[in-house]
Amino acid sequence: MDTNGVRLFVLAADLLNISAAGRQLGLAPAVASARLAKLEHQIGADLLHRSTRKVSLSLEGMEFLPFAREILAQEDAANAALGNGRMDVSGTLRFAASSTFVQLHIAPILPEFLDRHPLLHLDLKLSDTQMDLIEGGFDLALRNYAIRDSSLRARKLADDQRILCASPDYLARHGTPTSAADLVDHQLIGFSNGPPRTLSTKAGEPSGSFPPVGSKPRIICDDGASMRLAARAGAGIAMSSVWSLYQDIQEGSLVRVLPDYEIDDGSAIWLVYPKSNVLTAKVRVFIDYLAEKIGKSPDWERLGTIGPAT
Repeated sequence: MDTNGVRLFVLAADLLNISAAGRQLGLAPAVASARLAKLEHQIGADLLHRSTRKVSLSLEGMEFLPFAREILAQEDAANAALGNGRMDVSGTLRFAASSTFVQLHIAPILPEFLDRHPLLHLDLKLSDTQMDLIEGGFDLALRNYAIRDSSLRARKLADDQRILCASPDYLARHGTPTSAADLVDHQLIGFSNGPPRTLSTKAGEPSGSFPPVGSKPRIICDDGASMRLAARAGAGIAMSSVWSLYQDIQEGSLVRVLPDYEIDDGSAIWLVYPKSNVLTAKVRVFIDYLAEKIGKSPDWERLGTIGPAT
């Protein structure tokens, strides 16, 4: 089977445009159409429905597409094993991640990645609510908890330290807690569906939780960026990751609360992908890029901005 034809089919299926897929591979429209027709003849089925207005996948095309992706993954893996890794990684990478993390740390570095891989397209699904990787058909996801699903594999990108914080204005109006027990008297901002996190002394002894047992946050939110903005505006005390807050801590718009306590739940930032025999080239190059730009020395660690408490 002509793997060049398979590569063209996968790209055309992602773009739903044969001419555009051909252009990305350096093929004239007529050549692209002829190559797809040859592949369909080899397979014995029409993979794409063509009309003057649009292109769509046929039933046979939908059934063949996952196998076509695996064929390309095997070819790329074989080339990489022989030291012949392809530079022209192509296709569409479907990436699910925290919208807050992407806004702060991934979106600003995407232009360089796209310049390195001009044939690769990104389909980003951004939400601070976790999505099912397999059911959603994602190639890769970013998560901030350990992976227990046996159908997935993960690579650690960076540590994920959480702290409590509030605005100087809130603390001026409501006072500064000096122990975990004091939190019951404060307005708290909690993440929806987030379990209570154990607060421990620096000696490692458990000493309360956030939110405290029996208390309910004044604000419950499912978006990290909005939770940070609410805390900055003086709505209450929030728990969040240092990677989300470090610039606010630097500027003084947020200050650390209860600095003598630690929230050590073993969390980290993971890049997660479906377990398979091979790691596709498009996933591999994106993981390597994120590890190069973020994992080696994250801004929030390099700048040392966990900051003083008020």
